[in-house]
Amino acid sequence: MPLTPQELQNAATYNFQQYADGEPVDQITHKLKVYDWFLSHKKPASFTGGVFNEKVRLSLDSNFQRIHGADQLEFNSRDTYRPAPYQHYEAFDGFYLVERELVDRGITITRNSDGKVSGATREEAQIIVDVMKENWTVLKDGLQQNLAYDMLRDGTHDTKAVPGLDLLVSTTPAVGTIGGLDASVITPWQNYANMGISTATPGNLVDAMEIATRATITKGKRGAPDAYFCGSLFLDALRRDARATQDLHVSVPGSGGVTLDPSTKAIHWGGVPVIWDPTFDALDDILGAITYPWKKRCYGLNSKAITMRPVRGRWMQKVIPEPVYNRFVHYYGMHTDYSITTDQRSSHFVISIA
Repeated sequence: MPLTPQELQNAATYNFQQYADGEPVDQITHKLKVYDWFLSHKKPASFTGGVFNEKVRLSLDSNFQRIHGADQLEFNSRDTYRPAPYQHYEAFDGFYLVERELVDRGITITRNSDGKVSGATREEAQIIVDVMKENWTVLKDGLQQNLAYDMLRDGTHDTKAVPGLDLLVSTTPAVGTIGGLDASVITPWQNYANMGISTATPGNLVDAMEIATRATITKGKRGAPDAYFCGSLFLDALRRDARATQDLHVSVPGSGGVTLDPSTKAIHWGGVPVIWDPTFDALDDILGAITYPWKKRCYGLNSKAITMRPVRGRWMQKVIPEPVYNRFVHYYGMHTDYSITTDQRSSHFVISIA
């Protein structure tokens, strides 16, 4: 028997729950490491008044004085708190199904004038499940991929795009207004950056990583970064530099010869893995020639100081509008609304090789 519009909607909802709500990052075309990291630390927020305010302390306003005996004591009023407001940004992806095309696949949509509800055959039910599965899967893959790109970029490519890492942890830290605060005026509101590091001399890159990490713990009390993400060229350079500056020990068994595996299983910095994100390389392919290619970059991020904040109740929502009255078409989509905020830019660094 043919499907009713309600049965079609039920099938769409079921498949959305199966293939969208679980957010299986491992099902997409390539791994989205930074996206996945942000997702694992996300904190929903309300954005009352259209913004979320991070609380930032930019000065101690100290009135410290040295005294002796009957010296007069001095007091001052202090205004050390500054709100750093961040807006939220929406994204959507959707698809539609044309009834004629469903008929061509063996599915007929019926509308009973007598109010009776028909039931789909097992064959029709399987066809619609397969159709919905494919559409929801590629929709979610595409939405996640584009969100991952936006989370890396600075937001200038589209006024509706979220400002991502390229602004919050900038290659030009003293440029721009981030969270309502002018980084060119407020020097504590600057991340660390060292771009164009020469790899000609062994040890240069290791030294640069050491200096960058130390810079992130100079201010505040957050500690060193707990996540490192990089492009492929940076990872290759770091691996070569590590081999050039560190001793390699090979244990030889008493008999049977030596088994060699020249691959590098993992590279760590301060006990934290340095992770290659294929999205860096993919973004370079999209953007073409830029001043600081993503393949050559490395970011040190502190999860205590940077957060992805979905608007409460508006992350990866399913959207199934009522069909319009003058078309035999059914619509489905996914909507999300979020921001990325930081309350201490100096907790992060970005470096790149030349």
